[in-house]
Amino acid sequence: MAHYDLEEQEQIDTLKTWWKLYGNLVTGLVMAGSLAVVGWQGWNWYQGGQAAKAAAIYGVLEQAAAAGDAQKVKAAAGELAEKFGSTTYASLGAMVAAKQSFDGGDLKTAKTQLAWVAEHGKNEARDLARLRLAAVQLDEQAYDDALKQLEGAHAPAFAARFLELKGDVLSAQGKKVEARAAYKAALDKQDDKPSASRELLQQKLDSLGEAA
Repeated sequence: MAHYDLEEQEQIDTLKTWWKLYGNLVTGLVMAGSLAVVGWQGWNWYQGGQAAKAAAIYGVLEQAAAAGDAQKVKAAAGELAEKFGSTTYASLGAMVAAKQSFDGGDLKTAKTQLAWVAEHGKNEARDLARLRLAAVQLDEQAYDDALKQLEGAHAPAFAARFLELKGDVLSAQGKKVEARAAYKAALDKQDDKPSASRELLQQKLDSLGEAA
């Protein structure tokens, strides 16, 4: 029994020595790990709360859009951009507001809202905003600005639409050779199956005549 007590005491002494050397490190790592878990859970809770609040405001925006209340749509879109800019709802809200502004003849506000999505939006929303903004700029004959929006990387799914709109801008500038090249590239990006969009694109190409 005495031998057992002595052996146990040696183990205790060894543990004490080890703890003196590494105890602070272990405690720090445990605390850091605990804080990280708590922080991650807290962040997820915060993000979930933000998304829920943004969804509620977007719901108000949709109702206002259906009712044709442009001012309420604009206010809701502004609140989403200001307070919940990192959420998808902010981009969607700005797109809806831009359409409302455009339909109401307020092109300045529509362009501002589309430009916000083009800069801050993600994935498809950003690409759609760039296309719509370029289309508005084409209507305004702001050709250089429109071409600038169509430059840069975009999702492969939008390649044909970017090229077609680029062709529209170049055609409006009287640059037939460049426009034909853009339309041909757009056709190459499209599915070979007959469709209304493909037929329209072919008509645009044919309207330019043969390359000089």
